[in-house]
Amino acid sequence: MNQEAAAAGQALPNDMRELFDRTLDRVAQKVAEDEPRLGVEFPYVTLPDGSWDLLPASVSAGYTGEAWSHGNWFCGFWVGLLLASHLHTGDPRYMTWARERMRLVAQRADDGNTHDIGFIFESSAVPGFHITGDDWYAQIALRAADRLRARLVTTPGGAYLASWGPMDDPRGRRSSAIDTMANLPLLYWAANHSGDGSYRMAADAHAAMTAKGFLRPNWSTYHAVEYDEATGRRTRGFTFQGAGDESDWARGQGWAIYGYVESLRETRKARYLDLAEKTANYYLERLGDRLVPPWDFDAEGADAEIKDTATTAIVASALIELGTIHPDRAARAAWRARGLDMLAGLCREEFADDPAHRGLLRNSCYSRPHKQGVVSATMFGDYFFVEALCRAVMPGRFLPASSPVTPAASV
Repeated sequence: MNQEAAAAGQALPNDMRELFDRTLDRVAQKVAEDEPRLGVEFPYVTLPDGSWDLLPASVSAGYTGEAWSHGNWFCGFWVGLLLASHLHTGDPRYMTWARERMRLVAQRADDGNTHDIGFIFESSAVPGFHITGDDWYAQIALRAADRLRARLVTTPGGAYLASWGPMDDPRGRRSSAIDTMANLPLLYWAANHSGDGSYRMAADAHAAMTAKGFLRPNWSTYHAVEYDEATGRRTRGFTFQGAGDESDWARGQGWAIYGYVESLRETRKARYLDLAEKTANYYLERLGDRLVPPWDFDAEGADAEIKDTATTAIVASALIELGTIHPDRAARAAWRARGLDMLAGLCREEFADDPAHRGLLRNSCYSRPHKQGVVSATMFGDYFFVEALCRAVMPGRFLPASSPVTPAASV
């Protein structure tokens, strides 16, 4: 499906388009105001006064003793905001800024310590190449995809991507996180771009293993698991950012939905359609009549009042995409409508229009257990919010266009 056909088949109501366009206007304005203030660092969460806290792109993930630090996995998202603002406004300043920022981010393409290179480069180098056709961006993305593919651990029970740590460290080799599902798009892109099917096979293997290792009988998810490398069996399910090992961390559910929608689009397997819908339906059941979930659906007391708008943004983007690729016309319309309603709600109720608040979405929660960015904007939440806006307003321009998965192809 070409871009014109995609757009014609996904017309927005006038009031919704106006809302999304106004929001993108403000996004571009805020990004342009912030870019000159950042120096060579990148935003990741807002501080209590609304200003961005910053990190250099070079901060890698790693262990300090037994403690794990994720490093700067946010840096690519800022490049994505610059690229989206260029598309929306046509202003060449954003493209200049994006390319200069990409030079700072590019060093992370050789980072062998983390799955998060999927997040970093799917949000930056991939749209950079899609928008410009400049092979420089593509080569950076392929370098990162090579590193991500190299994290595949094969066992008699299946294969998975180790999420954290050097691959010669057993702590890293046996562990995986639900977040990895949302890093898979870089591998799928690399397969499509290069013609090397091993990237797709690695992503597909991980998605299949995650279904066995992470999904509980009610279709909720663990945040992280450890596998027995000798058998492939899960030995432990646990959490770093949820309320408890058996709790339902809301953003983890969002990562699962997002990853299975992406895997459906790229593999056209009926199993991934089933998993995308079941994980999404579970999320919606627990969400009820709320727009924004609590950071953990099982949080208690005052903690239950802490929201996570980043989860809403992730799920909205995933459901808009599911509403493009679902094989059934009626289901496509229903999923798209739900995703667009979520996105419109974020624009109306959670967008940070106060000039003192430099993020885009209020009330995101990076990590309640670590007391980090608990009531703030988060760079990943802002990115997926803008990605969802791009999918709604300009399908096929920010990232490659999608088309419905036909029933025959979904088998």
